[in-house]
Amino acid sequence: MFVLLHIAAPALTMPSVSPTGVANRMWKWRGFNVRYQSLGEEQDGPAVVLVHGLFVNADHWRHNLPALADAGMRVYAIDLLGYGYSDKPFPTSDEARAISGENGRSLGDPEAELGTASGGRRTTNVVEAHPLGSVYNFYTWSEQLLDFVDEVVGAEKVHLVANSIGSISALQAAIDKPERVSSVAVVNPNFRELHVSEQPDLLRPLVVPIVSAVQRALRENGQPLFDALAKPDTVKQILKEPYHDATTVTDELVDVLLSPLLLEGSADVVFDTLSYSAGPLPEQQLADPRLKAPVLVCWGERDPWTPAARVLGLERFESVQRVVPLADVGHCPHDEAPQLVNPLLIDFIKSSS
Repeated sequence: MFVLLHIAAPALTMPSVSPTGVANRMWKWRGFNVRYQSLGEEQDGPAVVLVHGLFVNADHWRHNLPALADAGMRVYAIDLLGYGYSDKPFPTSDEARAISGENGRSLGDPEAELGTASGGRRTTNVVEAHPLGSVYNFYTWSEQLLDFVDEVVGAEKVHLVANSIGSISALQAAIDKPERVSSVAVVNPNFRELHVSEQPDLLRPLVVPIVSAVQRALRENGQPLFDALAKPDTVKQILKEPYHDATTVTDELVDVLLSPLLLEGSADVVFDTLSYSAGPLPEQQLADPRLKAPVLVCWGERDPWTPAARVLGLERFESVQRVVPLADVGHCPHDEAPQLVNPLLIDFIKSSS
């Protein structure tokens, strides 16, 4: 999901147990600490890794982690590098760039057929490389997920469940190592409207410089704006845009999403991510012949950020088994309406195991 936040960084540390009641654990990845949670590790059911969306963290799966474990699965929720309680190296520092997933890849501007908000299609070149060379890119997060499967989950294959922009990292992992991913469940895809290649070809020479200037201004001078937004009452109001049912925006939700953003380095990650106008796009990934895993797509029909016609257009891809609309739900149905999403996930994972 997408929430514009930043806060000055007092000395805060990760609690041993999340406010959701699940223990927090650390895994060392390429020299950096990564927070994760798990339930049902002793069970012999399918292994599942939950991948959060933009500017949130593993606690966003608070209503899904226990439900999937209760269904007999081994379930893990992870904080991607830069998010939650995972380490936040400066985006373009030498130590960060040394572990970037873009290293060693041939990233160009391949042609891809993308959808449109009205349900049409357009063919354009997709710019793949991060414009600033930052470590925070979908290839880094793909490699993080795959190494987590190897080193922590220890499963031969895993099911990935992802919300919003996290689905791009999950799909990229399934492309990078198809032999390790049994399925991908996408909960509200994100089509990244600020991506350079999302701009209409005729308007791109005008739009891209304007977007770039705004992104640069936020990186260099955005602190006062983020500080002004970093108050629980303000955050609660912000969350009521993507959440259709305002009653589900609770104090606990605000706490678990806001608290990690108080940590040192969070501002740099937020500003950098807002400048990431490149990388793979969902339709491009779903058309990739290396993608072998079946894909489930479900989305809240009251999502203000995700065009319904474009989501329904994903049915054309061979890898997509189902596109399931959820009535009266917004951008985060796994948290807003887990009673609808959890049965879908359980059935899909079991059928794909």
